Amino acid sequence: MYYTADVHTHSHYAEKCSPLLCLESMYQWAQIKGINVIGTGDFTHPAWFKELQDKLEPDGNGLYKLKQPPQSPGIPGIKLTHNTVRFCLSAEISSEYIYNNKLRRIHNLLYAPDFDTAGQINARLAKFGNLSLNGRPTVTLSSRDLLELVISVSDRAYLVPAHAWTPWFSLFGSVGGYDSLDECFLDLTPHIFAIETGLSSDPPMNWLCSNLDHITLLSSSDAHSLENLGREVNRFDTEMSYDGMFDAIKTGIGFMGTLEAFPEKGKYSYDGHRICNMRLSPYQTIVNDGICPVCGKPVTMGAMYRLALLSDRVVPQQPARAADFDYIIPLPEILSELHGVGVKTKKIEAAYSKAINFAGNEFNLLKKMPLEDIHAWQPSLGEAIKRMRKEEVHCIPGYDGVYGSILLFPDGSHRPGKDQQGTLF
Repeated sequence: MYYTADVHTHSHYAEKCSPLLCLESMYQWAQIKGINVIGTGDFTHPAWFKELQDKLEPDGNGLYKLKQPPQSPGIPGIKLTHNTVRFCLSAEISSEYIYNNKLRRIHNLLYAPDFDTAGQINARLAKFGNLSLNGRPTVTLSSRDLLELVISVSDRAYLVPAHAWTPWFSLFGSVGGYDSLDECFLDLTPHIFAIETGLSSDPPMNWLCSNLDHITLLSSSDAHSLENLGREVNRFDTEMSYDGMFDAIKTGIGFMGTLEAFPEKGKYSYDGHRICNMRLSPYQTIVNDGICPVCGKPVTMGAMYRLALLSDRVVPQQPARAADFDYIIPLPEILSELHGVGVKTKKIEAAYSKAINFAGNEFNLLKKMPLEDIHAWQPSLGEAIKRMRKEEVHCIPGYDGVYGSILLFPDGSHRPGKDQQGTLF
């Protein structure tokens, strides 16, 4: 069966994450977005782990369902479609340690098939860091030793490097990362079968590196708020189960690829200095020897620059086993551009509710619904979604922690007039 999975999320116990990130609200937003499997996030945190045990029950397939799913939509005016929503036990770990005289800061995702396995992982991890301080705890274990801990608990527990190309806290990051999988995971590298590309990279960028041809490229939201759930997701056509999902990831059979943000949207797409308002392409960074032209200090080197350094291909070459992908732009951002007001305004909230009720869920509107149906309902929205599907966009890349912009109408055209607004509101 076809389903979507966002398996990198967080709870309200994670630092800088919304206090609204609880199981019930995640369930509601999974319905709104069109997500079928969602990561619990943060199973290492003692209080969240207890909440997971109290509120979830096994579905018989290695995934979990809410004992008492909410019947309300979570957003006023939206009607829940009540699609199947399951939870997968997941967590993100920050490993900080010295390797080859360099401080390494690597984020890795952990997955467990059941509470017993997750509990054993927690008990062992507690020896290397205080798990109650943060939903995304910091441990002194190297990435290699963390992997060894996980697979020693269960051969059905997995580790996937998170947002692999961002400069901070990632496997290949320019600040504290490595130049290869082998350098990071050493003798245990064969146990790494997937990486998460992160918002600032996409599959074609990763296809520049032949040493990743055997690796499955995952994309999830890493959402710190409910609204960002599903900004990137994975697609499957296999049994909706823990083993079915990970077998598809490991073999490529049944893994249908990802829905991706345009990589320029990511906060670390280009290089630059936020405090100097200086955005640099990789070429400009090379010309400037990695120095900010304004202040003379080193710039933060983003995902595109790092990929340029480590790649061994001039153009992307899709591996034979690699799945396809499609780009998406979150619906609130499309509506915001159409109407010339902020994403979190009442006007966009009202338009979003109308659009979800029209289409059933966000992914259905963005990728599945016939364009003629959308155009008949709201012409300007139909034109916007057509441009997104055709990748007719204008990108202003993000840099040094500043999100980029993906524009469908850079000239400001196609904003709905008064007559069209009536269909949205």
